[in-house]
Amino acid sequence: MFRKTLFWAHLVCGVVAGLVILMMSFTGVLLTYERQILAWAEQRHYVPEAEQQERLSLEQLAFIARTEHQDVDASAIAVINDPGAPVTFSAGRRGGVSLNPYSGEEMETGSPGLENFFRTTTGIHRWFNMTGESRNTARAITGASNLMFLFIIFSGIYLWFPKLWRWSMFRIRLAFRNTGGNSKARDFNWHHVLGIWSAIPLAVVVATASVFYYPWANNLVYQIYGEEPPSRGRGPAPGAGGQQQAGSLPAQEPVYLGYDALFDYARTYIESEQGSWRQISLNIPDENSQTVSFAVDQGNGGQPHLRHTVVLSRTDGQVTGWQPFSSQSPGRQTRSIVRFLHTGEVLGLGGQTIAGLVSLTSLFMVWTGLALAWRRLVAPLYRKKSGLVEHEAS
Repeated sequence: MFRKTLFWAHLVCGVVAGLVILMMSFTGVLLTYERQILAWAEQRHYVPEAEQQERLSLEQLAFIARTEHQDVDASAIAVINDPGAPVTFSAGRRGGVSLNPYSGEEMETGSPGLENFFRTTTGIHRWFNMTGESRNTARAITGASNLMFLFIIFSGIYLWFPKLWRWSMFRIRLAFRNTGGNSKARDFNWHHVLGIWSAIPLAVVVATASVFYYPWANNLVYQIYGEEPPSRGRGPAPGAGGQQQAGSLPAQEPVYLGYDALFDYARTYIESEQGSWRQISLNIPDENSQTVSFAVDQGNGGQPHLRHTVVLSRTDGQVTGWQPFSSQSPGRQTRSIVRFLHTGEVLGLGGQTIAGLVSLTSLFMVWTGLALAWRRLVAPLYRKKSGLVEHEAS
């Protein structure tokens, strides 16, 4: 009785959410190598080696950014570990400007066409690319469909096991076989084979998506470790301190090191303690701040365990704080990793490939599942109707 109930719940969820899951799976495949494709598009605009002369200082570039791009209120300066890469003055979500490190001219970065394609695809993946109030409705639909997909995966694992535990029964569910042109047998075989081999990574991809849709899922990540979930807008990030209290003045006017000297101190410390790095971002300090923090990324941009923060004194460049990923609470570490487990990026190119492959297999599973459901639920109605017409005609 339990197996029969679970089967019908599995089938109903597949029919109800099938088309939405199909859409999310298809767009998931398209987004598999988004990071690499956009990085390739950006590198096409890097300064050629023949044009790489003497670099301008960060102070000179900062002056150019302030005077020639006054609409950009930069909060950070990002330097990529590539001599041809631009120096980017970031204004958070408000944008920024990328400058040629040798001439100070604004550099084109990426491909607007590709960026728009991936932005639109992501919008479709998450909320059918809806805007305004319609986005909330669409988000609720994709979120519910994602939860049903998770149920389909786990119930499917249980239903995969045959009633009779014989090797012959397992064999037809573990490997593709020649079905002799029988479409029903082919769909049954593909559905079971693809389902069992992709079940675990697909469950991870689908389960980690829940934190994007539901606050309770996001909070659960912290609550598992007995931590209080952080609330939005709760004070400055770690490493951003060092400001004087309002109204207080230092006894003697300090002399601060320039951006280049501070950057060199940070880079030397990272290379001596951690090795190579991909990007270092200097968080522009307030005028009276005694320290400056640097965000260091040693990974591909989607590996939070390779992101760290180093804090330096602005007067002598000494390290006053080192906050590696491991210094964060277990809940915060897990939440950061969960974000990129969904795309596989946390595991590098191999993880992305696995995530893309299971998204691709889910396309076939949804298609074959809907085909099997059609034969079970709809096709018999046509046969009955056709039989009734023939009976009346005779």
